[in-house]
Amino acid sequence: MVSRKRCLILGLTAFLWVELHAQDENQSGKCRLLGKFNLTGYVEAKNHSVIIGGLFPIHSRTIPIDDPDGEPISALCEGFNFRGFRWMKAMIHTIKEINERTDILPNHTLGYQIFDTCYTVSKTIESTFTLLTGQEEYQPNIRNSTGKYLVGIIGAGGSSLSVAALRILSLYDMPQVGYTSSSSILSDKFQFPSYYRTIPSDKIQSEAMVNLIQHFGWVWVGAIVADDDYGKYGVKSFREKMESAHLCVAFSETIPKVYSNEKMQNAVKAVKTSTARVIVLFTSDIDLSPFVLEMVHHNITDRTWIASEAWVTSALIAKPEYFPYFGGTIGFAIPRTVIPGLKEFLYDVHPSKDPSDILTIEFWQTAFNCTWPNSSVPYNVDHRVNMTGKEDRLYDMSDQLCTGEEKLEDLKNTYLDVSQLRITNNVKQAVYAMAYALDRLSRCDLPEEEKAYTPCSHIPDYDPFNLMAYLRLLEFTSHDGRKMQFNRLGDQKSGHYDILNWQIDDAGEVAFVKVGEYKFQESNFQIQYVQNCVHRGPGKGFFTGNRIAALIASHVLMDMCQRKKVEMGQRECDPCGEDDWSNAQKNKCVPKEVEFLAYEEALGFTLVILSILGALVVLAATVVYVIHRHTPLVKANDRELSFLIQMSLVITVLSSLLFIGKPSNWSCMARQVTLALGFCLCLSSILGKTISLFFAYRISISKTRLISMHPIIRKLIVLVCVLGEIVVCSAYLVLEPPRMFKNIEPQNVKIIFECNEGSIEFLCSIFGFDVLLALLCFLTTFVARQLPDNYYEGKCITFAMLVFFIVWISFVPAYLSTKGKFKVAVELFAILASSYGLLGCIFLPKCFIILLRPKRNTDETVGGRVPTADRSIQLTSASVSSELNNTTVSTVLDE
Repeated sequence: MVSRKRCLILGLTAFLWVELHAQDENQSGKCRLLGKFNLTGYVEAKNHSVIIGGLFPIHSRTIPIDDPDGEPISALCEGFNFRGFRWMKAMIHTIKEINERTDILPNHTLGYQIFDTCYTVSKTIESTFTLLTGQEEYQPNIRNSTGKYLVGIIGAGGSSLSVAALRILSLYDMPQVGYTSSSSILSDKFQFPSYYRTIPSDKIQSEAMVNLIQHFGWVWVGAIVADDDYGKYGVKSFREKMESAHLCVAFSETIPKVYSNEKMQNAVKAVKTSTARVIVLFTSDIDLSPFVLEMVHHNITDRTWIASEAWVTSALIAKPEYFPYFGGTIGFAIPRTVIPGLKEFLYDVHPSKDPSDILTIEFWQTAFNCTWPNSSVPYNVDHRVNMTGKEDRLYDMSDQLCTGEEKLEDLKNTYLDVSQLRITNNVKQAVYAMAYALDRLSRCDLPEEEKAYTPCSHIPDYDPFNLMAYLRLLEFTSHDGRKMQFNRLGDQKSGHYDILNWQIDDAGEVAFVKVGEYKFQESNFQIQYVQNCVHRGPGKGFFTGNRIAALIASHVLMDMCQRKKVEMGQRECDPCGEDDWSNAQKNKCVPKEVEFLAYEEALGFTLVILSILGALVVLAATVVYVIHRHTPLVKANDRELSFLIQMSLVITVLSSLLFIGKPSNWSCMARQVTLALGFCLCLSSILGKTISLFFAYRISISKTRLISMHPIIRKLIVLVCVLGEIVVCSAYLVLEPPRMFKNIEPQNVKIIFECNEGSIEFLCSIFGFDVLLALLCFLTTFVARQLPDNYYEGKCITFAMLVFFIVWISFVPAYLSTKGKFKVAVELFAILASSYGLLGCIFLPKCFIILLRPKRNTDETVGGRVPTADRSIQLTSASVSSELNNTTVSTVLDE
């Protein structure tokens, strides 16, 4: 009976086993891989201890695919992103650099597996799953599709992308080190415990922006942000900082990630209709690009843009054709650095090295506008949305085949531009952070108190959670001397932003000029400004100053908030007039302070005294010359030209009085023209003297017969020069004359009355002519400086021209670094100094001889003698004689 039961049980068991096995086989037959992820990237895992994953936006978007069967399809990517390609190459370069070092991971080497996120969340998640599971496995075994142990991930090229990846990675405590994801949400260790980054949090950037806004006294600012985590949390932090600083946000609009004409037009309308002239742009360059096209399409200018670090140095936006709309942009950027060896590594790329490297082939095709032979990689596949909101599908194949002989040196694109290595350096530091943490883990290099919570491990047999302890306590110095250290939130403990300004360089390209720094630590922050020439926006020219306030001077708001009140839960700001300013309580408009160089103040009074004194000294010299006009010294120096020089010096020193006092239209028109004509008369008269000296010198060295220079020729030189200057000045006053205007830009708490000089071209022409005359005077007298004469003009005029050039060369930087009434004062000091210099160098020695050494004022003494070694020649500034073949020729240089 027992054996019968036993047989029954065994039979039933066998039957159930057979049935279950059959069901398993049946189900196994039904299980199949429905589809593979369409992923592209790079992998090098053989012969390496562990690998580091990488996520980079090598493309900027995915291609929309409509499947009639409704089955999920992994999207393809388009829009090659040279910047992301460079970031990816920087990671490979850094890993190779670390593997060649002996002080980091001496017994291990690092491999890598890198995927293209295409700047989309879906592709980022696909890549993350592939890194974790190897595609086929549901549960991660921390050995991805390469078969190697995965220690962490570098990425993912954007805040939303990093958030998407971390939703998965955080489940398994897989470390991720970000290089450009700055959203403040990533500091939440409850949601993202395994995230660290080498870029500052947007909380710091928002603090920096508001601090900058406060510094300039703005209270009415708009905001445009991306419709993602970067923009959403960025503007949230920005509004909170603005609220705590009692400042107003005029509007806040979003740029759609997926093009929506309605949403885009709402953002454009907000910018176009708002009275706010300062706008913060919290978005990436890829998301910002359609908005920039709309600004160009609607011809919206005269705005000051405050840029976030995600686009301030992007070549996608910083194009010369966009400068009329975004010129003068100021923004915060990651510090720039130089990465040794990276440039050569970037150039070491060619499709022929690996025919299966589709990314390199696509890079080559896109860069050189050609199609690689026998390649299935599509050329310039693109989908864009035009200004009407309709989609343009472009599947253009280039008719030109790539030869392989194309030269990377001929390219000018973002990939090869190593002049602005900012985010790229963050990639390098992220890889080094992972490597240093692994190195410390391999040596169990932890403080004793930490070892109680983190046991010692060995590569590759360790839990990814253990590596986070080493990252949290990590501290190292980068190749450029910067200290890298994470705080408890995974953010940098200290660092700084560069404050950049968009300008146009000599080649017509957009230049990122550093005008300041924003330094931060965990406990404090500090803005430091550098003295530099700062662009004020298209059509506004340049402005310089010791404070960066001069930068934003060009777009001072005309509608400052007068008072703030809460109505229906919203803050409203009423604007003050342009001649008024809000008081400290922001509840009342008060008149602004008026500024100009007045006669009554000490500075103006001093300049008036110096002007009048200079005129009196010149007149005194003129009196001396008139009284002693028949003496040899006065006659030897061309009396008429000397009197013209003295008259012109009176004009120049007295013209400075036109610069003092409240400007008016007539004084603005008279001041520069009078000054230019005065210097023209003075310098052309000096030129008449110097040409005579030059010919005298040439006679003395050539010993040849020359035709005498009649005194009338020197007067004609003066007449022609002055008439030419009068013609240009007349055209200046008729076509584009200077006008008085109220300048409220340099300091928005003051109204500065000054002159708008009208046409800069005319102004440069009239003073450029004076500079040319001065240069000719200097060259001719410098050549003839060895003329053997006791009191001749050559050395005096040479020294006078040197003083003249020194004064005006010093004037230029001093003038550009001041503003308001002090700018006028600097110009007056230059006018008076150059006039006093000419007076002292040319006439003071003569007056000294005439008045105090009359015995030396004789024909013999003034004429001088040639040394006895060559008595065949006698020449002075009064006469030049040469004796050739018993013939004497006299060239008269005086009347």
